[in-house]
Amino acid sequence: MSGRAESLIESIRVELVRSLFDAFLPSAIMSAGFVVAGCLIAWLTRDPALALLVVLGAIAGVARLWVAWRYQAEALAPELTVARAKALERSFAGAYFFFAVVLGLFAARVFAFNDPRIHMLMICLLVGYAAGVAQLISLRPWIAFPSMFLAVTPGGLAALFHGDPLYAVTGAMTLALLVGGLQSVFKRHINTSREIARRITFGELARLDPLTELPNRLALREWFEERVTLNPKRGAVAVHCLDLDGFKPVNDAFGHPVGDQLLSAVAKRLAWAIQPRDIVARLGGDEFAVVQREVSGEGDAEALAQRLVQALGQPFRIEGHVLRISTSVGFVVSSDNGQDLERLLARADEALYVAKRKGSGVEHFEPRLHAVA
Repeated sequence: MSGRAESLIESIRVELVRSLFDAFLPSAIMSAGFVVAGCLIAWLTRDPALALLVVLGAIAGVARLWVAWRYQAEALAPELTVARAKALERSFAGAYFFFAVVLGLFAARVFAFNDPRIHMLMICLLVGYAAGVAQLISLRPWIAFPSMFLAVTPGGLAALFHGDPLYAVTGAMTLALLVGGLQSVFKRHINTSREIARRITFGELARLDPLTELPNRLALREWFEERVTLNPKRGAVAVHCLDLDGFKPVNDAFGHPVGDQLLSAVAKRLAWAIQPRDIVARLGGDEFAVVQREVSGEGDAEALAQRLVQALGQPFRIEGHVLRISTSVGFVVSSDNGQDLERLLARADEALYVAKRKGSGVEHFEPRLHAVA
């Protein structure tokens, strides 16, 4: 499997996991409905087993709601990783399975009593639960299928073998609706996964530099907006602008194909030189930008700038040619929450201009100095 295909699959999974944490209210209604109906049924039957199951169902319902509430912000955050998405999904599934098992046992026990009133209420709960699962978590079939099966099957079978023809028909219809619901869940999962794949693919193409496969300016702006501008815990950031010294002679001497391969190799080295929390983008031509998060100060930013210079100062081997280029870097450090990306890029570009003029390699933006430069 290619890296891009694997990345697409992982992105789809993250989006599907996010869908689990986007519907808090329906789960709250179902949990409250079970507790209210369960208390009424337990009171009518005076059955200790049903009373115990109501308590367990209340605990399971609270667990479902707590997981959904506790991890919702993290699940919907743009920086959610695949590994963390899997962990959140497992927590969500555990709470859902717990509730489904309790609901199924409760339904089976209810049909042991000869009271059509509580049977009618129980069927209502089961159909409502299955419909809610099919609607809300159908995008994760491995959670939806067991949840629906564990909750609905015991009550459906109990009705089917109750001994009364009307109950038998009711049980058969309940189980048939379960099968139909499972099929609908599967189809919705497939269709939605394809739609998400198309959306991600088209979105990536619009935000990807086709030559280097780095983010382009649009992607950089969106990344900055999500992770810096809208992040209340953003801290200080550094924006680095760099372009390649000596790239044009290489392009003129060896042709554009070699020049394109050189740009791709440069992009890979820049990507290796930064931290996973940071980003490098191609702005156009031989111009690149790096946004560095969680910067402790100017020294931290300068250390990265020097690392970028050193990385690109090593020779490149392309089609039998040993190519040498260098780079100049201008950077600016900001802890101002109101600062926008374009202004920071402009200031870093000013520093880059001074670095190239001085031949210093790395230059930090200083308003007083650059005002007279």
